[in-house]
Amino acid sequence: MPRTTTANHEIREARRAKLLDAARKVFVRQGRAMTIADIAAEANVSQGLAYRYFTNKEAIFHALIEQVIEASPAELHHFLQMQGTPGERLALLVSQLFEGRRTYPEFFHLLDQGQIIETMPNDLRERVRDQGRALLELLRQLIVEAQQAGEVAQGDPDQLVIALTAYLEGMSWWILHNPEQFQQHAPSVEIALRLLKVPLEQK
Repeated sequence: MPRTTTANHEIREARRAKLLDAARKVFVRQGRAMTIADIAAEANVSQGLAYRYFTNKEAIFHALIEQVIEASPAELHHFLQMQGTPGERLALLVSQLFEGRRTYPEFFHLLDQGQIIETMPNDLRERVRDQGRALLELLRQLIVEAQQAGEVAQGDPDQLVIALTAYLEGMSWWILHNPEQFQQHAPSVEIALRLLKVPLEQK
């Protein structure tokens, strides 16, 4: 019996997901030097099949980045509505950013590479930049509110935002390029929060 349209769609989506999962693993090992052949081998499929889903590796990079940003706007908005003091919400946001970098370093390493962003279609590039601006604005807003509440030390909030984001980007680099050393001496989220001098309640 011929497969239904729904069944064919599910098969295509499963194969696409398998290729993207393989691409994430290969990217961790090889970075931008990875090829479609490497990804196909990791996914245990033919190169021809891989090219049916992605015309080149830039298309795969873009698909990986799109996965990262799809749910982010709702997550960021959540921090403005949730209960708790500004310092508590800030600590939770930083904790989640920290764990995201530890769990999916390859995603964030992709986003941190300007060359990849410049190759994106205009709509995806704008979505990435909008999300980046929204995150920085949220961090700054929570820092200012926490300073007003006496939960964060006084000072230039923009300097604190830059220090924190530089810390997170540097952590992604260490995870990808020195994974063994990072595993031995992985910093805790408490170290990141010391930059903000937030009394940490979350563990």
